[in-house]
Amino acid sequence: MIKTERIEQIEDYIFQHQTVSLDELVEVFDVSKNTIRRDVQQLVERGKIKKVYGGVAVNHATLKSFDERQTKNQLEKRYVAKAAADFVLDGDIIYIDSGTTTLEMVEFLKDKQVTIITNNLDFIFKSFPYENLNVISTGGVFDRKTKSFVSLKNMDLLKSYNINKAFMASTGITIENGVTHSSPHESEIKQAVVQKSTEIYLLIDHNKFGRYALMTYCDLENVDYIITDKRPGEEYQQFTKKHGIQLVISDQES
Repeated sequence: MIKTERIEQIEDYIFQHQTVSLDELVEVFDVSKNTIRRDVQQLVERGKIKKVYGGVAVNHATLKSFDERQTKNQLEKRYVAKAAADFVLDGDIIYIDSGTTTLEMVEFLKDKQVTIITNNLDFIFKSFPYENLNVISTGGVFDRKTKSFVSLKNMDLLKSYNINKAFMASTGITIENGVTHSSPHESEIKQAVVQKSTEIYLLIDHNKFGRYALMTYCDLENVDYIITDKRPGEEYQQFTKKHGIQLVISDQES
């Protein structure tokens, strides 16, 4: 991995987790502590990242209109979640991945009779009032940063489920690197779900195209549906046509 790519991925990782230690960055990116210190210093000089005791954190004070962008992003995520939930039918057995977009699906599933397998703690809590949603937790070690269960001891249990449709999240996608994410701890679960599910639905907002993170858990051609808020570039439109992937653009007027 070249230096500029690694620095961009470190920035994405920090933004996803908000606060991380230098030791964690060393482990995740498999470089020396001196290398991490130099990379972090470049990010600090950009102004979006600040040093804290033992590590680094997102510097919200320097992000202009941060609240406005977050609100806009939240609306886009809801549009994508609604479009995804429209594919869920009564009686389906589905998997809901950990992610802020997939979390928004609860609101649009609450009137359906479905079985939901998930490692997303927030999704479990939000679905609690709806008795018609049969929720099964994957269990495992709880990762507080992503609010998800990771590192399952019994992967055979997950592989035994017959999943009709898996609704997956991603930090970024490219044609070359496929569907990627920042946390290596979730990789095994995501890979197992993709292999077991009949249909794979990828929920991403438009700015995830052309970006990639540390881990690839799925080749892009293995995805059945890509649900996003804006039509991607011509390269991705041609790729989806070639590989029979249905590209779904959320209706932001509904």
